[in-house]
Amino acid sequence: MLLLTRRQTIFAAIAASLAGRPAFAQSAPAKVRIALDWTPNTNHIGIYVAKAKGFYADAGLDVEILPFTDTSAGTLVSNGVADFGISSEIETLTQRAGGGDVKMVYGVVQTETARLIFKGGRDDIKSPKDLDGKTYGGFGGTWESALISAMIRNDGGKGDVRTVTLGTSAYEALDNGSIDFTLEIYTWEGIAAELENRKIGRFHYSDYGIPDEQTTVIVSSDAYLSASREHARAFIQATRKGYAYSVDHPDEACDLLISGSNGALMNTELVKASQKALIEGHFLKSEAGVIGKLDPAKAEALGSFLMENGILVDANGAALKEKPDFSTYYTNELLD
Repeated sequence: MLLLTRRQTIFAAIAASLAGRPAFAQSAPAKVRIALDWTPNTNHIGIYVAKAKGFYADAGLDVEILPFTDTSAGTLVSNGVADFGISSEIETLTQRAGGGDVKMVYGVVQTETARLIFKGGRDDIKSPKDLDGKTYGGFGGTWESALISAMIRNDGGKGDVRTVTLGTSAYEALDNGSIDFTLEIYTWEGIAAELENRKIGRFHYSDYGIPDEQTTVIVSSDAYLSASREHARAFIQATRKGYAYSVDHPDEACDLLISGSNGALMNTELVKASQKALIEGHFLKSEAGVIGKLDPAKAEALGSFLMENGILVDANGAALKEKPDFSTYYTNELLD
């Protein structure tokens, strides 16, 4: 009886010490920061869905969506301010060539969504060569003028344009005639123009010698990928789940994007029309069912074009003399 009593006392003491404790220690979720390239829009929908549906939380992540600033997302990533960022394939290729620590890790869209645009109804603009001597309203990318000049030269023009950096006000400037042309993402600004019955003329990059690109991508840095590989993998896979969900449940996904934007998105019609265009155009998910993957052939073709046209420059602004190994500019490994 004495032995039994002692055992009971020991067991009772152990039970008391464990009372209120979880069966297994729970580690705090890993903090991950992603920077946007623009104010919230449907290019970002998979991120907002993954956050709202708990895909990130289920992966052990606490994801912070950093607000859009005038500093490019790629620059924020390269400098360690953000772990991931929304960027473009062209911008990533140019930034990495210039010494920036940026690497593409997810293809948001599978084909080109950008367009060169001008106000509709102008008799003096029939093709890109007619843009010679006119004013371009830009967004501050080092590659923009070079890309536009290449399109104009490929159409038989000289490629001489005046450039003013306007950022988000470029579209207002186009409407009021302050500039002659700018660039747009058709699946957002283009859809907005159609809903507002504004006449817009468009030139598709690939019709004038620019290889097809995955316009919107997610980038990270070699530094972050080396230090936090598993967190990066968890983030990319949860993000892909968010984008896939947005394709299969577009109305719910649009509502989640709007509610998660903290009042930045008020035009429900635009959001839903944009998502419809992204889905029906097979941008978010290709006709073959590909989602999130970066296309090596497109990266090589676009990189080679940028190299041949002197658009890729080093940290000192000098055109690269040797072609880089573009396979080091991206990775699909996090998708597996």
